[in-house]
Order: sequence, then C-alpha cells, then structure tokens
Amino acid sequence: MTGGACGATTRISFATAPRAWHDGPVVSGLLSGYQAAGETEAADLERMTRLAATVADPWSRSLPLHFTASALVVHPESRRVLLRWHVRQGRWLQVGGHGDPGETDPLRIALREATEETGLTDLAPWPDASLRHAVVCGVRPSATEPEHEHADLRYILATGSPDAITPENEDSPLRWLSLGEARELVGGNNLRHTLDRADALFSLSS
Repeated sequence: MTGGACGATTRISFATAPRAWHDGPVVSGLLSGYQAAGETEAADLERMTRLAATVADPWSRSLPLHFTASALVVHPESRRVLLRWHVRQGRWLQVGGHGDPGETDPLRIALREATEETGLTDLAPWPDASLRHAVVCGVRPSATEPEHEHADLRYILATGSPDAITPENEDSPLRWLSLGEARELVGGNNLRHTLDRADALFSLSS
C-alpha cells in the first residue's frame, strides 16, 4: 500500500520486523508496554498477561481463555470502517480470529485473517503497528465448542482500495460504514471502544 490514499499508512517488512511475541512464560513488550484505558481494560490486560506468563501455548483453542488477534479495517480517506457479519455471534464485528498452528505473532495473524475475510491485498497497519485494544470477549457455545473466552489483541489496518472487498463466503457479508453507522450496529459491544480509538486517530491524521 502506498501512503497516498491512506495518509500516514505504514508498510512494515515482516522479513526484517523484530519478533513481537514469545510463547510460554516470557511476556513480551506487547503486553507489558501496553497502556490500558480504564478499570475494565486493566482487568482484562492483567488476565491476558497472566495467561501469556503461565501457559505453554496461550493460543490453544482447547483453553477456556486463549489468545486471538483481530483488526478493525479502515479507509482513512473517507473515515469509514469495515465490519463483517459473524454468523456464530449474530453480530457485526471486526475481522480476525485464531492463530494457525505454529503462528504466534498477533499482528501477522490479524493481517492474515483480515486478508482472508475481506479479499483486500493491500492491508497495512495504520497509522503504525501498535496494539490498539486488548479485550477479553465471551464466545457463545457451538456444536463443536463449549462457551469460552477470547483474549483478543486488536489492531487497526488500512486499505487504499475499499471497493476491492470480497466476502469470504455468502454468509459473511461486509459493509463499509461511517463511524456513526458502525456505532449504531455494534451497540454496547466492546467493539464500540475500538471505534472510538479509530475516531481519535482519524482526527489526528486529518
């Protein structure tokens, strides 16, 4: 992605980027350097830090609380955000999900998942590669999994080609929305706080 359509969009080279995550008892600077906003996020961050420090594979889906990585996709030029319909949750949410076996870097996971779920090939961290939201989310049970929780590490990714979106399947439509429209759709979901942070970044970049 070039910086033209997306202002200060930054492309990072994963061939040379430092490793951002370590499995096992070593807590990386990703969590230790993250500043929580408010008591709820501070409590979530404490649980996530404990998970990373005490579990050999904190990404394992067999754990009642395990890490996931997600992203709010934005088009900074139009100040719009992209939401995806999640059938299992029955909600409009950001894109993202679980790491594949062997994956441990949350930004890489968020980028892969976002590319798969939107069809956008120019996604890049915006305005930089910082973690934007750390939140524990409850997940409804399914036919194959019991009720559990996701320790979600959330980023913001930008595209310069908003019309190039392609839903992953017919049950998972995508919608470009203004921040106001997105807030109405998500209601009281914790994604609302991610939208607020994107709004602040839009204001800084304008």
